[in-house]
This record gives sequence, structure tokens and C-alpha cells, in this order.
Amino acid sequence: MTTRAIPDSTGDHSADAPPRPGAAPLPGLLAQWREDVACVFGRDPAARTYFEVLTTYPGVHAILLHRLSHRLWRRGFRYPARLLSFLGRLWTNIDIHPGATIGRRFFIDHGAGVVIGETAEIGDDVTLYHGVTLGGTSWSKGKRHPTLGNGVLVGAGAKILGPITLGDNVRVGANSVVVKDVPANRTVVGIPGRIVQGKDSVAMNPQSLDLDHHRIPDVISEHLGQLMARLEALEQQLARLPSPGEGRLRYYELEAGESTGRKAQAGARR
Repeated sequence: MTTRAIPDSTGDHSADAPPRPGAAPLPGLLAQWREDVACVFGRDPAARTYFEVLTTYPGVHAILLHRLSHRLWRRGFRYPARLLSFLGRLWTNIDIHPGATIGRRFFIDHGAGVVIGETAEIGDDVTLYHGVTLGGTSWSKGKRHPTLGNGVLVGAGAKILGPITLGDNVRVGANSVVVKDVPANRTVVGIPGRIVQGKDSVAMNPQSLDLDHHRIPDVISEHLGQLMARLEALEQQLARLPSPGEGRLRYYELEAGESTGRKAQAGARR
């Protein structure tokens, strides 16, 4: 599978910046559209026919329109690009700025409420679920939206904020809020997002795309389990210690024994 290089955090991130040297060139518009439609069948078991996908999938409609609006934006036709993006938002309930750079075989499942900002950069084979936001944290005009590597999966309702980078094959749990860089092959959950495990041992599906985003550890349960195990160990240690009452009784017994011994020795001397 050919992948496209993701720009790093240096260099020009303006919306009309040319592709970085060394990046694999994207195919033509029609070829991209065909890939965007075909990739649905590998990621949504409910997809049955091309006609159904083309006519009923708002995520597909959104990316097809974005491919066109992004080309208008890159050629300087800013208002037509924004207008087409606005019409796409009305039609699909998905807001993708025409300046956002999106790689090949991009899929938005269900789609409702997805927001992708102007300077966002998305790699190949990325999947977003409904309610995802790739948002900014600054009012400056520079790079202010996240960069997602290849094969990233973002669960429903997750927010990825700021000019951060998520490496290849990162999984973001549903409703997480990610505000820091994430290395490749990691799973992130929580508010704020925390890395909870690597993904090297997770089996991939036949399309080599990891859609098992439900396999996310329950961090709270794990910590509670550790606390319970520690409490049990402490209770066992306490059980082996004498109680305060037993300690005082043993002290008095020792004192009484020593007193009796001293009296016996004194009698023997007499």
C-alpha cells in the first residue's frame, strides 16, 4: 500500500502551501473519488453496493465535495471553495474547511457533527466517526490544527485540538480530548487524552485497517483493581501483627514472669 508522507511540524503550513518535497503525488480527482468510495466496503460492513454508498453516505458526499473545493482553494478561488464547502455542510452536516489537506482513502462513518479545520493535515487510510473535531487552539493564522498520520482511527465524539501530531496507526477512544503529540502505534483515551497501550499485538482486519477501537482498556477499573490488590496485601500484613490488647497482655505476662523469677532467686539465697 502506497502511503503519502505527512509534513512535520516545521516549514510552511499555510493553507495554500505546496506539497513538501519527497511526498508521493496524489492521483487525479476521479481516481481519488474512486478510492474514497471503494474504501467504504473495507470499513463498514453495512455497505452493500456502490450505488447505495454514493447516494446515502454523507461521509462520502463530504469528502467528494472536499476534493473539489480543496482544488479550488489551492488555485486561489477562495470564495467558490468556501461556498462549495458551505453547501456541503448544509447537505451532509460535516464541516471540512477547503484548506484542509486530506490523504487518500479517507472515510467518515456516519458523519454527523464532524469538524475539520483549515490547517489540519490528514494522512492516508484515516477513519473518523461522528462528532469528531480536528480543531484549533489559537487565533493566529499559522498552523493551528492537528496533523494525523496514516491509518489513524478516531472514535466518536473525540476532540483533537491544536497543532499536535498523531503518529501512524494511532487510535483515539470515543469522547477523548487529545491536546499533546502521540507517537505511532498507541491508543489514547480520557480527558485529557493519555496513552494507555501500544498496538503492536493487536490483530489487523483483512484490509490491514484496525477498526477494533472497542478494544480499549478501562483505565479506571485497572487502577481500582490495583488499589484493591494493595489493600488486600496490607490487610494480610496487619492480620499477622498482634492487636494492641494482645500486645499489652503479653507485656504483663512477661513482667509477671520476670517478677516471679526474681522472687524465687531471692528465696534461694536465704
